[in-house]
Amino acid sequence: MLEIPGIVEPTFSRRCFLQTAGYAAIAAALNQRRLSASKNAPHTPIRSCVLLMLYGGPSQIDTWDMKPDASSEVRGEYRPIKTSVPGLINCEHLTACAQIMHKLTVIRSMHHDLTNHNSAMYQALVGKTPSSNNEVLGENRLGDFPNVAAAISYATAHGALPRTGNPLINVALPHVMHNVVDLPGQNSGFLGGSHDPFQINADPNTDQFRVQNLQRPPAVSEPRLQDRRTLLKSLDQLQVENVDLESYQRRAFELLQNDTVQSAFRIEREPTSVREQYGRHKLGQSLLLARRLVESGVRFINVHDGVRNGQTVNWDSHSSLFPRHRELLAPFDQGFATFINDLAQRGLLNSTLVIAMGEFGRTPRVNVNGGRDHWPNCYSVVLAGGGVRQGTTYGASDSLGVYPHSHPVTPADLAATIFIRFGINPETEIQDRTGRPFKLSEGRFIPVF
Repeated sequence: MLEIPGIVEPTFSRRCFLQTAGYAAIAAALNQRRLSASKNAPHTPIRSCVLLMLYGGPSQIDTWDMKPDASSEVRGEYRPIKTSVPGLINCEHLTACAQIMHKLTVIRSMHHDLTNHNSAMYQALVGKTPSSNNEVLGENRLGDFPNVAAAISYATAHGALPRTGNPLINVALPHVMHNVVDLPGQNSGFLGGSHDPFQINADPNTDQFRVQNLQRPPAVSEPRLQDRRTLLKSLDQLQVENVDLESYQRRAFELLQNDTVQSAFRIEREPTSVREQYGRHKLGQSLLLARRLVESGVRFINVHDGVRNGQTVNWDSHSSLFPRHRELLAPFDQGFATFINDLAQRGLLNSTLVIAMGEFGRTPRVNVNGGRDHWPNCYSVVLAGGGVRQGTTYGASDSLGVYPHSHPVTPADLAATIFIRFGINPETEIQDRTGRPFKLSEGRFIPVF
């Protein structure tokens, strides 16, 4: 069993400092004891993962798992269309995706039992079941289990994955997902803030797009920046309690002075034709930026959908689902299909696992308000790249899309699969802030590779 220590309290006493030094020694040992995936792990490990989260829960029956032979209150208003894979259909508003179906795998049997957005999002991003379905979970709780992206960041920092030359490991854009509070599951929990995502809260579609935290003030020249860093180092040597703060300062200076990081966010350098192919909207340009981050060596990129023209218009369609989904499907269809094609043309698709999903799906039957309600019991997840078998489906829902009919899959299984595809054993244990050990994932590998 390989144990990775948790994070100590941020206020450092002498005792805590000595404990931290001990943890550092253990972390150094991990460089000699690299985490490994199971012996049956397929293919070369992936280099990056892009998770496109369609917050609110898109309807599986009106997108990837249509039921054209069901009654009208189940099949809904949308018509099915043929795809590039004979025998596979999808929604008429996913025409671009229909043309790349031979590059995709659709899991039609994802399921869990949490009907609340907050708890379901935690389950989806972390792969663990939260304490309650109904509570509005607090944002960024230090006791939470880290999400998959944070665990990948932690594994990289401790030598389990090789560095790529880009100090950014875990990036989220273009906003934080929010429902009363910031949705849980978006951070590193008990692993500590150093593994939280580098959060971008700006629209890449605007002409003024800049990542504020990466901009050096105009009045601060490079020599002056170096002088400030030297001064901070000398101050940090005077007080033990700044040990953790110094690591943040070091990272900040590294990002400001790293050409790879700075160049990755210069989306304005993309040809106009490429930007138009992705779509001149927030989602399309966020996916284009994700491609640039993949190229630059970022391990995990979280792309959050659910905002249109500055307004929250997510997939949570309890009423008027069909006009609302039609509005959301158009930019998704354009941006997602272009993203997959672009990765393939640049030779990046095989080394990049792409996942598109919501935190749950929608009820099989249309309600009296023309909408569908929350339904975690059976929904669809789309995979591409990373060695996934192309042009197929895995698992199936029953005739009405109520429950899985075959090969049921859980969020824990998806988490385990991501770890294995990175070359990390999901049974590896990490410790929380009290020293309790937990496996990275209790799930099983999904055999779609």
